[in-house]
Amino acid sequence: MQFKHPELLYALFLLLIPIFIHLFQLRRFQKVAFTNVAFLKKVSIQTRKSSQLKKWLTLLARLLALACVILAFTQPFSASKTALNTEKETVIYIDNSFSMQAKGKEGPLLQRALQQLYSQTNTTDKISWFTNNFSKKNIAIQDFKNDILAVNYSQKQLNLKAVLLKSEQLFSKNNPNSEKRLLILSDFQEKGRFPETDYDFKIDAVPFKSNKRSNVSIDSAFIFKKNRLRVLVSSQENQAQDLPISLYNDGVLVAKTALNFSEDTKEIKTATIDFDINSSKGFKGKLEINDPNLLFDNTLFFTVNIPKKINVLLINNSEANYLQRIFNNEEFEVTQQNYEGLNYSDFAEQNMIVLNELTTISNSLNAALKSFSENGGTLFIIPSNDMDITSYNQLYSQLQMGVISEIIPQEKKITQITFNHPIYADVFEKQVINFQYPKVNSYYSISTLASPLLKFEDGKPFLIQKRNTYVSTASFSLQNSNFQSSPLIVPTLYNMAKQSLALPKLYFEIGVQNQFSVPVTLGKDEILKIKDSVFSFIPLQQTKATQVNITTENEPSKSGIYSIERNSDYLESVSYNYNRSESLLIYSNPENWDGVTVHNSSNHLFDSISEENLVTSYWKWLVTFALLFLITEMLLLKYLKN
Repeated sequence: MQFKHPELLYALFLLLIPIFIHLFQLRRFQKVAFTNVAFLKKVSIQTRKSSQLKKWLTLLARLLALACVILAFTQPFSASKTALNTEKETVIYIDNSFSMQAKGKEGPLLQRALQQLYSQTNTTDKISWFTNNFSKKNIAIQDFKNDILAVNYSQKQLNLKAVLLKSEQLFSKNNPNSEKRLLILSDFQEKGRFPETDYDFKIDAVPFKSNKRSNVSIDSAFIFKKNRLRVLVSSQENQAQDLPISLYNDGVLVAKTALNFSEDTKEIKTATIDFDINSSKGFKGKLEINDPNLLFDNTLFFTVNIPKKINVLLINNSEANYLQRIFNNEEFEVTQQNYEGLNYSDFAEQNMIVLNELTTISNSLNAALKSFSENGGTLFIIPSNDMDITSYNQLYSQLQMGVISEIIPQEKKITQITFNHPIYADVFEKQVINFQYPKVNSYYSISTLASPLLKFEDGKPFLIQKRNTYVSTASFSLQNSNFQSSPLIVPTLYNMAKQSLALPKLYFEIGVQNQFSVPVTLGKDEILKIKDSVFSFIPLQQTKATQVNITTENEPSKSGIYSIERNSDYLESVSYNYNRSESLLIYSNPENWDGVTVHNSSNHLFDSISEENLVTSYWKWLVTFALLFLITEMLLLKYLKN
């Protein structure tokens, strides 16, 4: 027990006063010889014992009444250490990821969590709170209640380690004595192991559980043949009947079919379906299924723009038939020029220039290629066996590609591939270690900091890249190498050219960095804008001579098909979709998280917090007992005979 005013306990010494008075009144009687009052003396002797008992009981009642009054003024109470700490900090994390769309007993999990918070948070303290996509620090409880009603779903999902780090930032740093508490409201979708909880704040968790853990989602789509779209769909439940899937083009239904997972016995079932599409005039596609559990992955948007050709210029001083075969595709517009009759004005219209085994590089060509590279053009240099090393080094110096020292007439095999390089990102299903290695009979020794794509057996570079420039260290001529007939040459040169103009893909993922190019020439002060029917934004963009390179990350935040416009003029479309990682409904059990207190519901959590902060006061009971003892004293004085 503790006292709010312990200094008043000194008043208990006042209890000595009635004790002294009582002892004074109970002093011994003196016998006096007085014959006329003999009868009275006899009566007094008979009642002395009962009189003393009455006085002792009266004294006890008075002492108890006075003691209760004094103790009542000291205001005694009992409370836990948590309740006694008047400085409390609370941080609340609300998981508003798409997996919280799942249905629970009382509707969608997120809505249930928000309603419980709204009804249970009744405190005068300020709180901090955050979701997956925004946070607020030290706001009044009424503002908190107003704000949580507007919380919506986000495609972002913080892992638990990030939640703890974010919480640590919201707690005060200059008040180590405050009682800190983090409240986590989430479905705890599995994202790896639980992190350590060695923080200076308590952690309480409320897991929200869905009625059934099943979901059907459109995972991905891709064009695997010309005008043929393949769609991948997954399911976590046994479908008793066929699942319809619809294909729309610019809002118009063009195809509808059914999926069946009955033959798949795995826990996570998959199915594929193919659609024929006519992409010659562009295709603004939307795939749609009807699954009531999670809604965000029921649609997938994609865009096929009217094909635009990539301009490739071949500057030849050697046989170029193999280059023509590689770029003889409807995706490329190939132009050839001879070294002796170059038209530099054509350079600005190209996306990629290939120097095919030139013997020397003139100063004027050097300057033109430098300007072309600075404007974002892709340059690929294939050296000649009898090239002028000095002129090449002048160009390499301008492009920061290194320095050539000499030609080495030694046979080398090309055995090492940088599989994680973007050029080979989608070429190999696995890392190949045994294949028919191409070889060269001679190569140039180069000192460079550029990244190698292909290397010889001794680790020396055969093909290097820095920014938008690629350089081979050996001639591709048949007299020097069999690389022309190697399976590596087609994906290498094809992907070089494709990346020289990175046209928008079928669709992009929201929340990650996406880069693509729009083949357009902008005037001074002109910019590109990305928009849909209700939302528009200006993306990060870099203007080049023949294209604009666009980078997006946090915008847009909503899936759909967006238009790319210049001065309100439509150029092409780009599609964005949510990440599908939350489609898999697998959850962690927070009971297994060391150092965390788990509650069945928000109601239970706040009841527990109330009990911890409960202060029990006893002054009212003491006042009541004081009145009872005073009444007892009055009854003793009135009814107990002397």
